[in-house]
Amino acid sequence: MKIKFTKMQALGNDYIYVDCFKSQDTEYVQNLSGIDLSDLAKKICHRNFGVGSDGLILIAPGKICKFRMIFYNPDGSEAEMCGNGIRCFARYLYDHGLSKKKVQEIETKAGVIKTEIIKTGEVFLIKADIGKPILEREKIPMRGRGNLCINQELKLEREKVRINSLSLGNPHTVIFVDEFGKDWKKNGAQVENHPIFPKRTNVEFVKILSPKNIRLKIWERGVGETQASGTGACAATVAGVLNHKLDRKVKAEFDHGELQIEWNAENDHLYMIGPAVETFSGVFEYESSPK
Repeated sequence: MKIKFTKMQALGNDYIYVDCFKSQDTEYVQNLSGIDLSDLAKKICHRNFGVGSDGLILIAPGKICKFRMIFYNPDGSEAEMCGNGIRCFARYLYDHGLSKKKVQEIETKAGVIKTEIIKTGEVFLIKADIGKPILEREKIPMRGRGNLCINQELKLEREKVRINSLSLGNPHTVIFVDEFGKDWKKNGAQVENHPIFPKRTNVEFVKILSPKNIRLKIWERGVGETQASGTGACAATVAGVLNHKLDRKVKAEFDHGELQIEWNAENDHLYMIGPAVETFSGVFEYESSPK
């Protein structure tokens, strides 16, 4: 099967987009009807045998909104949503003529996310309303005692870390560090798969540069190390405010750029501003795995 795709990235977080609205070309299977999407994600996201990416995102018709984002991790698991991915999604709609509206409501498994294109041209910036953080332990979901997980000790194989867990439609765990150190990836994998998290968790290691400025390393659920995370930066901001370490407006730095994050005190919503870039497009020859 031949599948048209477009590769996009935001701060080095890269995704493969398949436009399911372009189904009129019968040479390509753009509606992906009958395809095992988990299997497709594993193959197309593979960096040696596929296109290579941090995830597969389908641009599909929604039940609530016109557009729906369907997101699969490279390990084949379906995720609720993605902050960097949804900004790229909004730019795709605008650049490829699916909608010329600069404000969009996009349906995801985490709910409806509102995006707004605030700058076009050489520097293309999108603002996304990520909604309210979910702090209740059982809704993250997370096992253990107490309603909240703020600065809680968690025992790993060889050390203990202090964690802050919440959900933004997808689960996040924030760990504040003085330095990232050589074991942050190993620790990230252990936290992601810890039994306390029944659906696993994304992990953010956060170095505070000032109350208005942080630097992050990301261990993403179902992916491993990634270059950036939009929802991860939002989660870090919430955890920083709750631990009295950060202001509500923060610049979040990654190796390949930055995001502007605000946790609005009036409506409790998190807002993110950052770039989105199209890198290339092509056709992927997909052969399903034997059952």
